[in-house]
Amino acid sequence: MQDVISTLQANAPWAVFLNVMLNQGGLPLPALPTVLTAAALSAQHPNQLATVVMAGVGGALLGDLVQYWCGRRFGRRILSMICKVSFSPDFCVSQTEAMLSKIGPLSLIFAKFFPGVSLLSVAMAGITQMRLPLFLFLDAIGALLFIGAIAAFGWMFQDEIISAVDKLATFGLWGAIAALAMLALYMAARWVQRQLFIRSLRMSRITVAELRRLMVEEKRILILDVRPLDARTAGGIIPGAVAAHATEIKAVLEGYPHEHETIVYCACPNEASAATAAKHLRRAGFKKIRPLLGGIDAWVQAGHLLEPYQPNTVPTQ
Repeated sequence: MQDVISTLQANAPWAVFLNVMLNQGGLPLPALPTVLTAAALSAQHPNQLATVVMAGVGGALLGDLVQYWCGRRFGRRILSMICKVSFSPDFCVSQTEAMLSKIGPLSLIFAKFFPGVSLLSVAMAGITQMRLPLFLFLDAIGALLFIGAIAAFGWMFQDEIISAVDKLATFGLWGAIAALAMLALYMAARWVQRQLFIRSLRMSRITVAELRRLMVEEKRILILDVRPLDARTAGGIIPGAVAAHATEIKAVLEGYPHEHETIVYCACPNEASAATAAKHLRRAGFKKIRPLLGGIDAWVQAGHLLEPYQPNTVPTQ
């Protein structure tokens, strides 16, 4: 038994480094159990515990650098890839943008404590061309706080964690299989949660080509942009769109006709924010509502221009 514990202790830093690096690189491999266990096993040796923490920070920085580079290289297209491999619902895109708009680059310090937001905040740092030295400095602080907090819990509950490891070790191969089975069950539960979320937002979408046709034919339509203010200001909006973020939706509900065909778009790869907003609009009495398939990115990729954002001017009915 002691041989098993010793082996785990000796390899704990490498396990933490690889797990955290892959997790921050975008793979849905939870790092929390690994860091907790490694910290508990190393709790009696301060130098080794510090090594585990630094290994986690190093892995986080390396994985984050990959996401940062992808953000700088591929722009907002990287968000679609992240949301395809992530188990977190796609509305985290809008949450991340909202966080960045409120506290700016400092969001990197806290992002790792919010599942799903961490990857996107790093990618957004690259997309917005944040300077590399500033990114590394803030990201390192965030990684140290996050890994350090988990390691602290591992240190505090070392007896309970080591006891659980002992019990698994007594079963040998079957213990390892049981641990892998628990991990598989966790990942399966997160996958099912994501699928249920996406299914709950299914509704008829409008394509960019269809929207463009309606605009050319000068149909009476209402186009709503549910992105945060800074995203609209920085990148522009679809011509004629009206600001309808959660903080601005009241003016839309009170000032615009509910009978017009209403198109809602956001920046989320699966239009999650737009679909959520559409459900709220439907409950508020809007009759014909459709999210834009692919969001604003699909509009840009189709070669259509954006216009500078101007504050809403609510029409009189």
